[in-house]
Amino acid sequence: MPLAMILAALGSGAAIGLILAGLGAGGSILMTPLLVYAVGVSSAHAAVGTSAVAVTLNALVGLAGHARAGTVKWRCAGVFAAAGVIGAGLGAELGKALDGKRLLMLFGLLMIGVGLAMLRPRRSEERADVRLTMTSASQLLPRLLPIGLGTGLLAGFFGIGGGFLIVPGLIAATAMPMRFASGTSLVIVAALGATTATSYALSGYVDWPLVGVLAIGGAAGAALGIKGTAALASHRGMVEKGFAALVIAVGAYVALS
Repeated sequence: MPLAMILAALGSGAAIGLILAGLGAGGSILMTPLLVYAVGVSSAHAAVGTSAVAVTLNALVGLAGHARAGTVKWRCAGVFAAAGVIGAGLGAELGKALDGKRLLMLFGLLMIGVGLAMLRPRRSEERADVRLTMTSASQLLPRLLPIGLGTGLLAGFFGIGGGFLIVPGLIAATAMPMRFASGTSLVIVAALGATTATSYALSGYVDWPLVGVLAIGGAAGAALGIKGTAALASHRGMVEKGFAALVIAVGAYVALS
């Protein structure tokens, strides 16, 4: 692997790790464009497959901290992930069958839509005590299952973790607070990412040495992001709007390239 490619991969991994640690979700949507336009991965499918592996590893690292903090709703995560894995498997097969250039164009359009959705105000109603039980199942399952399936389809198709879709999906389905949605989403991101990564790896679309470099960069970026979380807390709204604008701009570039 050329030195320039290694340095670009380290920087890309660090950027994604920093965003994930600082904002809790959304960074993985930039991974595929970075691999194609910054690192120089020539195949869109290889970029998607490699991105899926890197996203899965990042999610597992982040999940450990949330599990220790008790901010994971495991039963809600399990149901959402089960439906999502089915969708991710189907989405990955559809994505591999699509022409690489068209896949990138659709990815760019998705990024624009996600960026616009990030600018919308969030619901204020919260239920920190929400739990999936025999009593609440009749209310929660009809919400969790279809949202999980739809999110999985998009995550598998584009090789993304889908945290930017999962977090609002969990909040819409259960009204859990953001801190629980962020922690719970990492279980689902890991499950969907692993499903997508397995599908692409079996087709030979994963660059394993590149995955290792991205993981090293991601760990460094995450460490910086965790240290900066407190400093960003008072400006979180402004930071999220800035990130949404970046996602829209990159999406427009990818769609028009």
